[in-house]
Amino acid sequence: MSYTAMYRRFRPSHFEEVKGQEAIVTTLKNQIRADRIGHAYLFCGTRGTGKTTIAKLFAKSVNCEHPVDGDPCGECRSCRAIAAGASMNVIEIDAASNNGVDNIREIVDEVSYSPAEGKYKVYIIDEVHMLSTGAFNALLKTLEEPPSYVIFILATTEANRIPVTILSRCQRYDFKRLTVEQIEERMREALAGAGEDLRIEDRALRYLAKAADGAMRDAWSLLDQCMAFHFGQELTYDMVLDVLGAVDTGVFSRLLRHILNRDVAGCIGLLEEIVLQGRDLSQFVVDFAWYLRNLLLVKTSGEDSEEVIDISGENLARLKEEAQMAEPDAIMRYIRSFSELSGRIRFAGQKRILIEMEMIRLCRPQMETQDDALLDRIRNLEQELEELKKGGFSVLPGQAAGMPAGQDGGIQAALREGGGATDAAKREALPLAVPEEIRTLVSRWKEFTGRAPQPMRTYLRRAKLSLGGENRLQLVLEDGPDSDYFLKEEANRSALEALLENFLQKRVEVEYRAVKNRAEFEGSYVDLNQVIHMDIEEE
Repeated sequence: MSYTAMYRRFRPSHFEEVKGQEAIVTTLKNQIRADRIGHAYLFCGTRGTGKTTIAKLFAKSVNCEHPVDGDPCGECRSCRAIAAGASMNVIEIDAASNNGVDNIREIVDEVSYSPAEGKYKVYIIDEVHMLSTGAFNALLKTLEEPPSYVIFILATTEANRIPVTILSRCQRYDFKRLTVEQIEERMREALAGAGEDLRIEDRALRYLAKAADGAMRDAWSLLDQCMAFHFGQELTYDMVLDVLGAVDTGVFSRLLRHILNRDVAGCIGLLEEIVLQGRDLSQFVVDFAWYLRNLLLVKTSGEDSEEVIDISGENLARLKEEAQMAEPDAIMRYIRSFSELSGRIRFAGQKRILIEMEMIRLCRPQMETQDDALLDRIRNLEQELEELKKGGFSVLPGQAAGMPAGQDGGIQAALREGGGATDAAKREALPLAVPEEIRTLVSRWKEFTGRAPQPMRTYLRRAKLSLGGENRLQLVLEDGPDSDYFLKEEANRSALEALLENFLQKRVEVEYRAVKNRAEFEGSYVDLNQVIHMDIEEE
């Protein structure tokens, strides 16, 4: 006898064996018990969720000679014929290949003949959304008022493509995806009652249930594939990973830590290992995005994380440790990056190069221009500053941003030209600026800012000038990156004061203020630029 695929061999023969569709099963059984059977049903849902299985069970039940509480007995001649696919009362039609008007007209002609045996003729039309417009129109009248002995069961994965005229004539049932626990439970029950030597590790069975993505049929197909590869052996977790080309979660943990440590070489080396092991790179990207999703849930759900995600205690402990190492905005950025990559990589010729580029971008946030990378760049800068301060070094702006010496936009050169930001003796020797000098500075502000390096030049040109207490120059900046550049970084303030000394040959004390918007500045400060320009115009 030829081999029968597992998803066919272990197809439920009773309603109680169907997992994940309790509401639909209960409704159909009640209809059978109460003899309130409809004439047209529409089963909607993704692949492998039990649409065809329940359709066949329903066909068995309505024709069963000895039904038991709405369930088919499985022993009578009608049940055995339907199970063997030899019944004349159950007609299965694949609408993907029989989608024309002529095919539907044949059905319309056949329904006029009553069943030779049994009570009902059941037409199961699979993938009904593939019917042409003409075919749907040809089916309309018969579907609305079929003979009393005819039942139509339409199954589809794309309910949005069904005409509303068809929808209104059917009882619609939406099939849900199965959970990992439901798939695992059904597989365990079926294997235990199979009477075969099918040994499988619990961890491997759970991974197959997860990889099925809510489809029972997919889970059986994956198990069939793994069993064929390791025939006669106990199927282990590592064997399943080898057959499916998947990657262990420990690899994702190592990759995440490399990214958090900005270790490009470590990321590339890890990807090299995955490629040499022959893993599927597309699946690797999808699985890593899922790993990051679990990490984000652990980070944001706190103590309730065990209820939110379904993973082992060992993996949960590891995720909790990593959740302390990353900020939520950074994790969301990684998820966005790899989710977009999973869409691009599907049809890419050089998948490895795309993944390497993405890894480098995540390790080097200064290469990105998106807003969500800005927080990562600031965090990276603060981290480097802290490390340098712990080592007793004074941090210059270009170095703090991770820039090599000589490529810091000229800030260090400005410090040297101005005599150095830490040259206290020279600062004391210079006289304090008086309003006249400040007036000169304001009138020549455009010339002065032109000498400043980027990004300082941009921030200075957006700043407003005012006069503070004791004749100090007030630099009023908009709250956000502009104010943070000076208020949070002493090195940047020192660089500006050095530039001012070099420009005026006098020491200028600067007060820094932050405002939310232009209206707050106009209501609280005097704009020196407008006042001085007005005086010059009067002269």
